[in-house]
Amino acid sequence: MRRYETHCARLETMKIGILGGTGPAGKAMAARLASVGLDVRIGSRQVERAAQTAVELRERWQGRKLAVSGVLNEEACGADLVILATPWDGAAPLARSLAAELDGKVLISMVNALGKVGDELLALVPPSGSIALAVQLAAPRALVAGAFHHLPARVVADLSQSLDADVLVCSDHPEATAAAVELSGRIPGCHGVDAGSLSAAAAIEAFTAVLIGINIKHRAHASIRLTGLSSGNSSER
Repeated sequence: MRRYETHCARLETMKIGILGGTGPAGKAMAARLASVGLDVRIGSRQVERAAQTAVELRERWQGRKLAVSGVLNEEACGADLVILATPWDGAAPLARSLAAELDGKVLISMVNALGKVGDELLALVPPSGSIALAVQLAAPRALVAGAFHHLPARVVADLSQSLDADVLVCSDHPEATAAAVELSGRIPGCHGVDAGSLSAAAAIEAFTAVLIGINIKHRAHASIRLTGLSSGNSSER
């Protein structure tokens, strides 16, 4: 099994694959990561759609020289680190279909299971307890971590705005935790925090519904910031 090497030199040349990269969350994360110099592969079942998404991002942010390309999901899995950003009900099935390609890979799930009831968004609890755990079960040899759930999507997508957030990371694999924490710290204004094992994903994912509700009510783009942590507990502040 490939072991993830966590140091800045590796990040400088890292390739990031995003499964579900043509959707709002995946597109936003692709732009944000490319804006800090990472090489991003936007994955899709349709390579034409992925390529068009890459073109749209480069045209929207002309002058930033975003290193984004559109590829099939299978090719996106060939990146050094893979992010899953699909709709919640497609996350585990997609991971299962790509389980062989994801063998030994750090796979970060940023997927939240949410449903709208009236005017309110509510957290949905999948049979496994969380989307991240469902993804781990679907691709058992992948190194799954949950992260990036609470970042305000509109701010992530808008490169003219800065972020100010702690990114809670949970995983049963130390390599995946370290990778997600370090990647979080690469984004200006973000700090990765080791939030424990993958069992924490249920609470982390569910709280997204609360945070979105707060943002809607107050017309804000609030995120999570923890107090009382030293630099040894999270990425360098």
